[in-house]
Amino acid sequence: MWLAGVASAWAGVYDEILISARDNRTEQVVDLVRRGMDPNTSDPSGTTLLMFAANNGNEALLDFLLRSRANTMKYNRFGDTALALAALRGHLPIVRRLVEVGADLSGPGWSPLQYAAFAGHTDVVRLLLARKPDMDKRAPNRQTALMLAARNGHQEVVRLLIEADADMDLTDADGLSAMNLARKSGNTEIADYLKRQGAVE
Repeated sequence: MWLAGVASAWAGVYDEILISARDNRTEQVVDLVRRGMDPNTSDPSGTTLLMFAANNGNEALLDFLLRSRANTMKYNRFGDTALALAALRGHLPIVRRLVEVGADLSGPGWSPLQYAAFAGHTDVVRLLLARKPDMDKRAPNRQTALMLAARNGHQEVVRLLIEADADMDLTDADGLSAMNLARKSGNTEIADYLKRQGAVE
């Protein structure tokens, strides 16, 4: 009975810290970690406290967790790292901090660069490119960061990727290049720009 009570109480604290991290309640998370909760605690999907902080753009909580030795290399069941989530949301200060501490620029899922290109976060793309990531990494559908930016109409991101020598002529699982995807999505200015840069029809 005593052990069951302890297990129940611990489960309650486990739920509390995850909900607090998800809901951006910094003080509660800090208090629970200081009282002994693991800074690498994760929910059933593998989403860690650090990932919640990165996704929410919570710089104070992120810095506390990093000082508490939270692992930047962990990823959830979708293959997302804290850096990837920050890049998707366009949280530039969070991205910068995670890059500074050596977070993985690739990861098993979509890369931070792919997410930033997909969402059109130009400043994040610029910061990541300065670290020389794998620009031509493929998503599960074989699309690269350039394809994602072209498809979604993010012209400045496309320009940055081309200037960094992204491969214009790779094709996705459907045999479509970045230029093809731009035309198919109605982004004719991007398609014309890629053609001027030497993309193959």
